[in-house]
Parts: sequence; C-alpha cells; structure tokens
Amino acid sequence: MAAPQVAYLGKRTGKVALDAAAFGEPFHEPLVHRAVRAELNARRGGTASTLTRAEVAMTGAKAWRQKGTGRARVGALSVPHRTGGGVAFGPKPRSFTVKVNRKERRRALRAALSLHAARGSLAAVDPDGFERPATKLAAEQLAGFGDGGRALVVLVEGEENVALSFRNIEGVSVARVDGVGVADVIGAARLVASPSALERLAEIAAAPAARGAQEVAA
Repeated sequence: MAAPQVAYLGKRTGKVALDAAAFGEPFHEPLVHRAVRAELNARRGGTASTLTRAEVAMTGAKAWRQKGTGRARVGALSVPHRTGGGVAFGPKPRSFTVKVNRKERRRALRAALSLHAARGSLAAVDPDGFERPATKLAAEQLAGFGDGGRALVVLVEGEENVALSFRNIEGVSVARVDGVGVADVIGAARLVASPSALERLAEIAAAPAARGAQEVAA
C-alpha cells in the first residue's frame, strides 16, 4: 500500500509523505470519545465547593419557641430553603480523572490524525516560506484550504515565524507538537502542520511495536 501524502498550503508544489502506520488507522469513535473525555476532564480543577447546612456560619438554636407565637414551627436557620442557609447537594472538591492507558491514547491519536488525512482536512506548511512573520501571507494560504472552520496549526521549536504569522488569525490556534492531544486534533475542522511536526506526531502516535523499531533503527 502506497504511503499517504499531504499537499502544502499556498503555491508550493510537491507533497509530504505521511507515515502509513500513524495516518492510516481506522476511526474508532468510542475510543476517541474516551480519550477526548479524559483530556478534557484533566483540564478541570475540580475545586468547586459549597457549604452544607453543617458548615455555614449560623446558630444552631431555634429561631423562636415551638409554641405560643402563632407562627409555624421552625427549626434551625441553616436549612437550605432559608436565606443564608447551606446548599443541598451542592458541589464539593472532587477528581474528574478518567483513566485511559497509553496504548489507547496512541491509537486514539492515530485515529484522529487518520481522519484528517482521509477527509482532506490535513495540509502541510513550509516554514522556509516565512523568513519573517507575515500574517497576510498566512491568511491567504489558509483561505484556500478546506471549507472553513477552526484550524489548528502544529509546529516544532524553531518555527517561531510561522507561529507568529498564524496566531493572530481568527479561528486559528497554534500549538507545539508535544502539547497537542486528541481533543485538540479532533476538535479542529482543519489541521495544518510543518513537515517536522508531522514526523513528530507520527512518532508520538506510533504503536509500541513501531516505536521499538524506530529506536532500533536510530
């Protein structure tokens, strides 16, 4: 099977060959959903907290005596239905962690990358075309790619001119390749990456057997 290829943004000719192992994974929706849920939950602080009726600063005495006032009987003022009372069933600090093992995370990343490659929403950007930051050039290149929607630009260290060119465009997010997760990839309508970033993404998403072969080859 021929290795998949991806075209460059803009007027540059030629294509970048993709790693078939990383960009040819069948899409597995439940697995990708679990990986995205785990990543999004990991971003939650889980620090929301409310005071229960036992924790509010309120006297424990009855508001008034049980009989003889003509009013309805009443107990503590800290009950949830009174002003200043505690909160019933309110949030408390908790962990939202969802466990996904490394093999699952890598496979989910491969599935997300392969989805972009299969539907034509993946493109390469040539860092050599940006000798200095040029937002106008970046916007022109991006305008001719895809059907619009949020774009994620993935780069490696040393490609600052490309990052500065794309970061001010509305609807575009720029990220370092080592910080990109499944939620970032699957949440973008268009994925743009430099050749070095594509290579690094393939390394990160590689299956354990493939990773071992790469290390032996190195």
